[in-house]
Amino acid sequence: MSADALIRLQEMMSKAHRVVVFTGAGISTESGIPDFRSPGGLWTKYAPIDFQEFVASEDMRMEAWRRKFAMDSTLGTAEPNKGHVAIAKMVDEGLVTHVITQNIDGLHQASGVPASKVIELHGNATYATCLTCGQRHELADVKVEFESSGKSPRCVSCDGIVKSATISFGQSMPEEQMMLAQHATQECDLMLAIGSSLQVYPAAGFPIMAKQNGSGLIILNREETELDHIADLVLHLEIGETLAPLVRLN
Repeated sequence: MSADALIRLQEMMSKAHRVVVFTGAGISTESGIPDFRSPGGLWTKYAPIDFQEFVASEDMRMEAWRRKFAMDSTLGTAEPNKGHVAIAKMVDEGLVTHVITQNIDGLHQASGVPASKVIELHGNATYATCLTCGQRHELADVKVEFESSGKSPRCVSCDGIVKSATISFGQSMPEEQMMLAQHATQECDLMLAIGSSLQVYPAAGFPIMAKQNGSGLIILNREETELDHIADLVLHLEIGETLAPLVRLN
């Protein structure tokens, strides 16, 4: 990392009063979680199951849960990395007001960011919910039922369909989380977009919204993104190594 780029990053962060961090899969790949869209990722092996197919077909629900528990063999052992910890430190120090994330791994919360500060646009893969009544179901219980019954899990309260608490293809974006993300974006004076290709909408619209609202925009990603041309600073670098010097990590 060039000294000039680090100085510019530090200057922009130090001058900001309300920073919003926007994260994508790139920050979690440093914890060993593969990017779904990359070569060898889950979506190159399996076609994503559409939400309507999941609701309509028991076979599709069974397949979705088989994939889910197979994926958890990786996701369940992942731990926050230096990038996650650095962001948590910034939140703790009051510099970062919110973390808007496309990720479903829960690693921001595991790193110490309060759940109230994490806005999950694509849901969370660490638990499940009933599609009818919204009751939360723990994955350990769901797995026991799935493996013992040979059927897709149902809600113990209302017998509704239970689904991983992630947003599937064809499923509506979570209204509350979208509203929270919009408010946080409109209030920030600097957005730090980390580890995202910034090509999946509507999530990628938030950095654009921030710029249109007069906020500064820093993009930290290993590869070029769709929005590099509108950013005030672009860093094609490793995430953890870049963020760690901004805070003192114990």
